[in-house]
Amino acid sequence: MVTLASLTGGAAAKQQRPAATVEATAPRAAGEPIMAIVSIKAQKVTFYDADGWIYRAPVSSGVKGRETPAGVFALIEKDKDHHSTLYDDAWMPNMQRITWNGIALHGGPLPGYAASHGCVRMPYDFAEKLFDRTRIGMRVIIAPNDPAPENFTHPALFVPNAQAIAAAPARAETLSREAADAAKVADEAKKASVAATKEAALFTPASLRKLEKAKTRADAELAFADKTLANAKTDQAKARAEDLKQKAAAKAAEATTQFEAAQGDAKPKLDAAAAAKDAAKAAETKKVDTQKAATEAKLALEPVSVYISRSTQKLYVRRNTHKPWADGGEVFDSSIEVPVTIRDPDQPIGTHIFTAMARNNDGSLRWTEVTIDDGGNAKDALDRVTIPQDVLDRIAPTAVPRSSIIISDEPLSAETNYRTEFVAVLSNQPQGGFITRKPTRPMETDDMVASGDGDGFGFFSQRSWNPQSGTQYGYPQYGNPQAPTQYGSPYYGNPQPANPRRRGGQYYWQSQQDW
Repeated sequence: MVTLASLTGGAAAKQQRPAATVEATAPRAAGEPIMAIVSIKAQKVTFYDADGWIYRAPVSSGVKGRETPAGVFALIEKDKDHHSTLYDDAWMPNMQRITWNGIALHGGPLPGYAASHGCVRMPYDFAEKLFDRTRIGMRVIIAPNDPAPENFTHPALFVPNAQAIAAAPARAETLSREAADAAKVADEAKKASVAATKEAALFTPASLRKLEKAKTRADAELAFADKTLANAKTDQAKARAEDLKQKAAAKAAEATTQFEAAQGDAKPKLDAAAAAKDAAKAAETKKVDTQKAATEAKLALEPVSVYISRSTQKLYVRRNTHKPWADGGEVFDSSIEVPVTIRDPDQPIGTHIFTAMARNNDGSLRWTEVTIDDGGNAKDALDRVTIPQDVLDRIAPTAVPRSSIIISDEPLSAETNYRTEFVAVLSNQPQGGFITRKPTRPMETDDMVASGDGDGFGFFSQRSWNPQSGTQYGYPQYGNPQAPTQYGSPYYGNPQPANPRRRGGQYYWQSQQDW
């Protein structure tokens, strides 16, 4: 009986094991990939365009202790011939990065089970085929289960305005020209202010006092010369005294002329310098305002991503500026970060990704929904959230396909920074391949400076990033060698608490509100 039970149990386990995924391509023309969903359970990846799945292939995710983190990501860098800086220069061809601490999709060997150090290995040929089809910002969802996008409608999803969308390109072009003109005017006004200030410096109170003292000394010398001439007894002494008096008189006359002229010129010059300074200040203000407006107009042409966290009770908005960064990747705008109202904030809400896949014939957007962490269904999640109206007014009228709304119990990961869209990992899933890696260094004060190239993106010249939560478990988050361990490795700034079901805490390096 024991033997029979063992055999029966083994057969049942074999029947429950998912069938091996076979690389496949949809029997239709493939559009541009909008999202990729990696299933840890099924060890497969599926890419989707606006009309459904287009490519599917087996994968090899992270081994036990170095598990690939489940969560929400986006492509942030691509490297055709990447070699690892962590693992002995290992070749990772057609690498598509999703975190700066080293998690990526890339070509690699597939033994038929989880075998990586945290990355998602794909078949070599498959990775090469996908490399040129994807773009920075494409959504990557890593799920513990095996979900697929489902069509979804809800009144809270963005409803674009046809007139606003039609006018957006021309508006962006007009504001860009205005920003360039304002920058030119501001530069000229600054130069004029410098010149006027330099000229007015000759007529400061200190300068006038100096001229007045020179006049006083010259007058005193003239008086002394008069006295010397009056006391002269000999013709020779009188001649010398007369010569001294003439020189003193000339010097006094010159000093008087300079002082009186300076007195007459001082007020107009000082007034002119003050006016030039005010004009330069006004021109600089207009330059900043027009650059901000031009930047927002350009961003309105881009897909918008919204992340709503039950943990932090905040709403974050991100768009790709397509501005390259010297160390790799592109800069993402994060100028909108506001409180959000969530009904029953103490109750789990799950993690749901809503994506605008395409535009309908009437101009509305066709949405899909993917749930990767249950806490309630997708409709209930949207019902519980109230997005501020001013935020909707800024982003909804020009929302385009590829835009997304993510609602999650999780805070944003500390890996979310100026060169990522959103990075959020599920705290109730193993993250060994994530937390054992050294976290991305937060941006330092001088990491970002104004672009100065008049393209309108100089507005996003972020100067600093501040941790909203500096410590965890009594230790600094980043790089503390005494930090507690999790999954057998030092806790290097893991954005999720060690308690796998604990929700809360803010580990996201928050942006400054006024860049």
